Amino acid sequence: MDSIFRELTRGKALMFILILGIGGSFQTGFHNTGMSSPSPYIKNFINSSWYERYAEYPPSATVNLIFGVIISTYAVGGLFGAASVKFVTGKFGRKKILIGTCLFSVVGGVIMLTSKNANSFEMIVAARLMNGFGAGLGGSVQLIYLMESSPKQLRSTLMLSNVFFLSLGKLSGQVLGLSVLLGREHLWNILLFAPACLVVVQLLALPFFPEAPRYLLMDGGDIVACRKALQRLWGPGEYQVEIDEMLAERAASKGVQVKSLLEFLQDSGIRSQIIAIAIISACIQLSGMSAISIFSFDILNKAAVPVDQIRYITLGFGASEVLATITSTLIVERCGRKPLLLGGFSIMFTMLLLITIMLNLKNPAPWVAYCTAALFMIFIMCVSGGPSGVNMALINDSFEQSHHPAAMTLSGLQRWGQFAVLGLVFPFINEGLGSYCFLLFSCFCLLGALYSFFLVPETKGKSPKEVSQQFKRLAVGGKFFGRNQFMETRL
Repeated sequence: MDSIFRELTRGKALMFILILGIGGSFQTGFHNTGMSSPSPYIKNFINSSWYERYAEYPPSATVNLIFGVIISTYAVGGLFGAASVKFVTGKFGRKKILIGTCLFSVVGGVIMLTSKNANSFEMIVAARLMNGFGAGLGGSVQLIYLMESSPKQLRSTLMLSNVFFLSLGKLSGQVLGLSVLLGREHLWNILLFAPACLVVVQLLALPFFPEAPRYLLMDGGDIVACRKALQRLWGPGEYQVEIDEMLAERAASKGVQVKSLLEFLQDSGIRSQIIAIAIISACIQLSGMSAISIFSFDILNKAAVPVDQIRYITLGFGASEVLATITSTLIVERCGRKPLLLGGFSIMFTMLLLITIMLNLKNPAPWVAYCTAALFMIFIMCVSGGPSGVNMALINDSFEQSHHPAAMTLSGLQRWGQFAVLGLVFPFINEGLGSYCFLLFSCFCLLGALYSFFLVPETKGKSPKEVSQQFKRLAVGGKFFGRNQFMETRL
């Protein structure tokens, strides 16, 4: 830990990671949980706005539909943003794209701030769409920028800073959503505008940081600029070893174009990795974590938690998520990817079963509500410290440099697409199935555990080529073909 901190403080790397985080995944985390606390006030705003236009109150189903659209529009914007990654990264570099996404987020924040005085819930939809686009494009480019600016030995650890800032954003949304701060009916628009202030900080700070060193050398062939960028980020030194590695990789990949999404999907040599990443990502997104983050107020209210204590319990959710993310960052290189995937999904499955039982107890005692909240907290810690924390490292391990933009695009499209659908339909699932909706989520956790056990190899310390060989050796029963050869490759 001390050696990592020394590496980060020799140059501007620590500040660089901070600036990328607060304008990147922090925004996604804040907008996920920031909607939970003011959700009753936004529904009241929809009611009052509708009444002033039509002199009658809308049906509850209409209010749920509009609120679902507000939630899912953020993910729709993220979907379009993630789809744009491949088209813009090669043309404009990393830094310029992030500066552009800042403008989308700032404009979206201003629209959100003024929506209340304009008495327009449509403006909330527009603001969420712009914020989502900025988060979808900026979040993916943030990962590429960070990966291409990090030394090889720190790359996997620093990639997890994305998950840390996501968790920190969720916690910040819960803290500011407290009734003693901005969680009051007349302040909900200010609460949802607040993260735009940090985007302004990123917008002002980014011009003082260099372009990604790997991009400067691999795409531009500029060794001098690459060395200067490394020195600015990581402190004095010649960095000849890192530059030689980049030059060797550039020579090996000469004539190899960055894969488009279609070419990426059609590459039979990495099909097993693509399927594995897609299934793991789907199981994470459909585990119920997003629903719990966004609709935590409604879920805990149905669990009979006193209304005046719900926001403080959700604050505990956010704190436990940040703690689990930090723990995952510290142990992922020691424990490996597979144990965290398998253990995380298994405990998540168990927690969701226990939550369903607790929510369906007849005449429950008052302590049952708090026990249920504790189970939710354990579930959140397992998601953040397990599958969610490992997912990006798994993507980084599994694909070559030429595949990374397409892999990030596919992951972003899948994540935001599932988020959009879930945000739109969950209010109706929750209303129709009640507490049994968690049984549905538990099925995806069980699928993730079984798939991780049988069909996902350990990727820690392996090159993409070695990972590909490991996937090819997997049998349906989860055992490796050619066990002796595998051991030789690993050693």
